[in-house]
Amino acid sequence: MTRVLIADDHALVRDGLKRILEGNDDLTVAGEAANGHDVLQSLELIQFDVLLLDLSMPGRSGIELIKLVKERAPKLPVLVLTMHEEEQYAVRALRAGASGYLTKDSAAAQLVSAIRKVASGGLFINAAVAEQLAFNIMPASSELPHTLLSDREFEIFHLLVAGKSITDIARQLCLSVKTVSTHKARILQKMRLNSIADLTRYAIEHHIAV
Repeated sequence: MTRVLIADDHALVRDGLKRILEGNDDLTVAGEAANGHDVLQSLELIQFDVLLLDLSMPGRSGIELIKLVKERAPKLPVLVLTMHEEEQYAVRALRAGASGYLTKDSAAAQLVSAIRKVASGGLFINAAVAEQLAFNIMPASSELPHTLLSDREFEIFHLLVAGKSITDIARQLCLSVKTVSTHKARILQKMRLNSIADLTRYAIEHHIAV
């Protein structure tokens, strides 16, 4: 029996995932988490075999949370289930230690297959993500500017082009406004752009915008 911890900040999503998993005799829901703190606490309190993780939750989340989970439980498979369709997010999640990456518009059968695969020690990715991983081993001169951003910078970049203000981002990521402003400046510098409008145009051109 594979025990799954569902981590998503939306109760309706968690309920839907529970119904999908409970329809399979070899899967069971071991617990739920609504934020990063709950996930980390669950590592100490609950016995489970797979972490089904949303990338966007209050407090610690995303790539940072995957890294923290893998530091505390290196052998625990993490399957990301998110609304972010960009392959670059998937690549960063896999680099951080995730065993698989699915978007929330995936079919229920695909989700079940993904859980079974990562639980058995496998890796679950689609063809587009596999292609992006291949591109990432090419010489640095061929890399696009956004691939040079750190995980935190990429997260903030994504929120900026989604229309979030510096204050909103600081609140969502539990950072100071000054820290977010510093990240914004570094993002613009690394990408050789001058404004949020430039970032937004870049994101649209490269199919990164929300």
